[in-house]
Amino acid sequence: MSDTETPTADGPAPVVKRGGEVAAETVDAGEGMSKAVLLDESDGAPNFAMRRFELAPGATVPTHTNEVEHEQYVLAGEYTVGIDGETYTVAAGDALLIPAGVPHWYRNDGDEPGAFVCVVPNGDDTIHVLDDE
Repeated sequence: MSDTETPTADGPAPVVKRGGEVAAETVDAGEGMSKAVLLDESDGAPNFAMRRFELAPGATVPTHTNEVEHEQYVLAGEYTVGIDGETYTVAAGDALLIPAGVPHWYRNDGDEPGAFVCVVPNGDDTIHVLDDE
């Protein structure tokens, strides 16, 4: 449940959600990845959706593209991300920009979960899983 106020003269009503109240769901496209939608259009957010992802130890997400850009901020852990043919090890405090349509993948080889916040524009965020080359 969120705490909301009445809409402001300039736009939607403010929303406050408690992290522990947002349910996470398994992501079908990856093994060991979960997603919690923190804010999106259903909350009145007019432009962006904010999601929290967690990569369990041993998690893998295959190479895929998305219809919209992704801005990500790593909250916890250390994991590997492949973006457009380059491989990066990321950790808490790192930020990533993955442009729309750019192939990318994730892998957590560590013993601790990895977690990140991902912000995307509202709209079609269809995932296209690519065949590994």
